[in-house]
Amino acid sequence: MTEAKGKLYLIPTRLGDNAPLEVLPISIKKIIETVDDYIVENEKTARRFIKKISSNKSQESLNIHIINKYTEVSELPSYLNPCLNGSPVGLLSEAGCPGVADPGAEIVKIAHEKDIQVVPLVGPSSILLALMSSGMNGQNFAFNGYLPIDKSERKSALKKLERISFEHNQSQLFIETPYRNNKMLEEICMSLHNNTRVCIACDITLPTEYIKTQTVKDWKHTNIDLHKRPSIFIIQKD
Repeated sequence: MTEAKGKLYLIPTRLGDNAPLEVLPISIKKIIETVDDYIVENEKTARRFIKKISSNKSQESLNIHIINKYTEVSELPSYLNPCLNGSPVGLLSEAGCPGVADPGAEIVKIAHEKDIQVVPLVGPSSILLALMSSGMNGQNFAFNGYLPIDKSERKSALKKLERISFEHNQSQLFIETPYRNNKMLEEICMSLHNNTRVCIACDITLPTEYIKTQTVKDWKHTNIDLHKRPSIFIIQKD
């Protein structure tokens, strides 16, 4: 009789440094207490998170594989060997939900190819939480990741997203490296039409949470410091 394969659990994490069980369901704790094999972006922060969730879990029992921009793609299939041997594996994002704006998507793809059951667990997604609270179109939207770094290319990208949002009635979401957030807001204000609506959602789920939607014209007169505050930007031209 063939041994049943272990499951791949997609385990969401906090969006900031708050108590895990303030924003995560108790089911996350139950899964972490049963899983010893993990695929993570950063071992140090992953171990800290696991300890916060389950303080009694032995750190020595953890088998951790790293997935980041330095990981060889050829290494990834072996990370799921415990599943093939009947043991569960946990995929942890650095923040939020695995596989969404996250390198873990490649692991999930391989799991499906190997006929390993993928189990997504409930947890915070900054993208969805921002969209929920923006007042913009939640029926038709697109997440665009990072925009170009080059100033002229970024301006063109912003104008293109604005045009698409108008032509298709589609909310356009994107992010920026937190230390460049203030510059991004400046460029939004310089590049887009005054009546285009812009939502900025930063520090989501944290005590410093700030979520506001208003026109470009109003943002030009709003004093807000977004420096090093993880943020989601959403634009929509009606």
